[in-house]
Amino acid sequence: MLKVGLIGYGAIGKDLATYFDSDHGLNAEITGILVRSPEKISIPPNERCVITNEEDTFYSLGLDVVVEAAGHQSVQQYGVMALAKGAHLVIVSVGALTDDELFSSLKEAAVASKKQLIIPSAAIAGLDRINAASNHTLEEVKLVSRKPPRAWYGTFVEEKVDLKTIKKPFCVFDGYARESAKLFPESVNVSAALSLAGMGFDQTKVQVFVDPTIEKNSHEVTAKGHFGEVSVKVQNTPLLDNPKSSYIVSMSIVKALKNLSAPVVIGV
Repeated sequence: MLKVGLIGYGAIGKDLATYFDSDHGLNAEITGILVRSPEKISIPPNERCVITNEEDTFYSLGLDVVVEAAGHQSVQQYGVMALAKGAHLVIVSVGALTDDELFSSLKEAAVASKKQLIIPSAAIAGLDRINAASNHTLEEVKLVSRKPPRAWYGTFVEEKVDLKTIKKPFCVFDGYARESAKLFPESVNVSAALSLAGMGFDQTKVQVFVDPTIEKNSHEVTAKGHFGEVSVKVQNTPLLDNPKSSYIVSMSIVKALKNLSAPVVIGV
């Protein structure tokens, strides 16, 4: 059984914890959770789980996999150590990897420990096909992300548009993935994952919309190259506790965990 450690226990972490039972066929257990305020977790995922704010205590648990779900700063603070301690590292806050020095350090740590830095598909689809296509020539990769107004509260988007009265879709960003991943650290991590799968941060085109005409978070990926062309559109149900993210994110992490021990792996 895989021993899994979580960094962060917000909306994604709590939703992920619901899959750790026999009904979902996940041969793993949440062994530890690293958070700033352990006392705020009133209901742990299981009675054996160690909840701590001490990094040394967390890494002393002999973890097989560490799942980061706490933001860009957590990747910077804890990512290299997770790999160095002999755990695979699953990153949710992929936008942190726009920091080239950090990304290089994580890759070096993964090589040294013979472990993997795992980037799940999370909120988008088609990463497997685009990553395969990157083995030859890619001509263009583009992402168009749309989220309803409630997903943008607490972000700088509030300064650009009145989220309470907006009636039509409004483009809040039109550029490339390196900038979008930095501007929207909670909302557009998908642009970073897409960049790493395909043409890189500085060539992946991104548009981001506030869209009052939709209820679900929407991401449309288009790409063309030597392989042909692909267009994939997904509509994700937002997390109840955090509409910036979606339920499919934790489902994608579950798939990544299953792949580490499953006798059959699909869609890679």
